[in-house]
Amino acid sequence: MPKFEDIVSMKPFDERTPDEQYRNLLKEILEDGTRANLSANKIGANVDAITLIGPKPMRFRLENGFPMLTDRNLNPKMSRLPVTIWRQAIAEICAFMNGARTVEELEKFGVYWWKNWCTEKKCSKRGLETGDLGPGSYGAAFHNFPTAEGETFNQFQHIVEQIKEAPGLRTHFISPWIPQYTGRGKGKNQQVVVCPCHGWLNIRIIEGKLYLNMIQRSGDVPIGVPSNMVQYAALAMMLAQATGTQAYEYVHTISDAHIYLDQITAVEKILEREPRRFPTMKINTEKTNIFDFGHEDFELSDYDPHPGIKGIPVMI
Repeated sequence: MPKFEDIVSMKPFDERTPDEQYRNLLKEILEDGTRANLSANKIGANVDAITLIGPKPMRFRLENGFPMLTDRNLNPKMSRLPVTIWRQAIAEICAFMNGARTVEELEKFGVYWWKNWCTEKKCSKRGLETGDLGPGSYGAAFHNFPTAEGETFNQFQHIVEQIKEAPGLRTHFISPWIPQYTGRGKGKNQQVVVCPCHGWLNIRIIEGKLYLNMIQRSGDVPIGVPSNMVQYAALAMMLAQATGTQAYEYVHTISDAHIYLDQITAVEKILEREPRRFPTMKINTEKTNIFDFGHEDFELSDYDPHPGIKGIPVMI
């Protein structure tokens, strides 16, 4: 049986402070953002959005609880799928670390939300087989980054080794971006179904404490960002477990933060709800290899969310 432990030393639930940073981000976008059409090529949805470039980063000291939103339920009972939203989010980052780049590979880890982005139409447009996210996708970049020598470079294997050997360096950095596969224009063939939106990672180890700053290129704040918060806070815990450090703080920095116009009604409902304390997340401490983790190695407790909000549009 897995041995689940609170490696963060979170405060007792009653001593945690309800966190309002996500709510403040939504307000900041609505108040200070600019209306912009994000793509003229998307069909079937209103892609006009309120966009804010460079909002205030969210900083989560993990001792105050695991940064999983309580303004709606991210742990609902699922009738169609075997895993809930938060588990899929963690499964996704685990899959990407292991190089997964097809729908089939992702589903083996417990991720079931990529089918709509990997249809025959979308993949063939980019010269890819149906179900293939492409050589410019997260898994390819994280696990098989192409080198000038014609080989591949495993970024997560390197970063774990580097943290162990030289923890004080300021160069613990990972990028999901392979420019030759993400560019568009005359004579260029984009080879990724969705250009990476998140995953620029700056990791610092200070006095044995691990700080993870995830820099996000593009953030759909009502839909995508809540899952990103879960998966990268969990990644901080996995990296700490793999390197013998203490997961201390997760920082979420977004370059282009946006709310689609079709999502504003749901956002207004979110803002009417009072904030609640973050839950507790434990990890399987019997695993220390970063590539061995999966969503089943996490245990959630003390989660008391508001009811779910159905029908928030997802832009495809």
